[in-house]
Amino acid sequence: MRLLETFRSDGFLRFAPDEAVLAWACHARPIAAAASRDAANASWLRCGGTWFVGVDALPNDQAGRLAGGPPLAGAAMTFIATELDLRLPMHRAQVSVCHPGYPQPSPEESEAAYSFRRNRDAAHVDGLHAEGPAKRRYLKEPHAYILGITLTEQAPDAAPLTVWKGSHRIMGRIFAEALAGHAPDTWHDIDLTEPYQAARREVFDTCERIVLPTSPGDAVLVHRHLVHGVAAWGAQATASPEGRVIAYFRPEFTLHGDWLDRP
Repeated sequence: MRLLETFRSDGFLRFAPDEAVLAWACHARPIAAAASRDAANASWLRCGGTWFVGVDALPNDQAGRLAGGPPLAGAAMTFIATELDLRLPMHRAQVSVCHPGYPQPSPEESEAAYSFRRNRDAAHVDGLHAEGPAKRRYLKEPHAYILGITLTEQAPDAAPLTVWKGSHRIMGRIFAEALAGHAPDTWHDIDLTEPYQAARREVFDTCERIVLPTSPGDAVLVHRHLVHGVAAWGAQATASPEGRVIAYFRPEFTLHGDWLDRP
């Protein structure tokens, strides 16, 4: 119960490696590295070649299992199933890889966007897609949670995950206000740009930024409304030859309404 209270209060939990998740991470590591080098995935290489986004790049099944490997299990998965009561089919995991020098300018980003990535960790809430030339924000992916499992060794300042503690409560309140009166099956068409940006400014002013360096087998569970990002690669930071590699699972709710209503 204490872990559940912490998750509800802070919006994130970090689980130390246990035997089950370490076995999964060890098996996943070379598969993730191969996916990041696959020419078929070249479009996911961004930020001047320093970040492989790797959406749906890991070939796992709906239970999170990779061919020939152990099940996706461990303390984090137990918490999700028993304490959050979330048992959803897994999509193919994102393979997030950062390399020395992250981030670098790239054609995909404006100067303002690059500055925000460099100075604010590209802080965001997952599932809100930026569409069109004006980058208007719409809820296109109603994630239930975000679970990151680290696969490699790296220095603490090698582009670690960052979170804004408690920001999910601010964002959730603003989202509820913005979506009030709209049927959940129309939420994907509601422009959330202004409330989202206003809420994020409030988060920067009032919430503590936490840096979460991790090691192989560490699992970080992030609330779907939590503002989070990736810090810049430290000038002296080192990592495994593959870079800093984290596999992210972000299963989606079938019903958009659960995105606000579920804990």
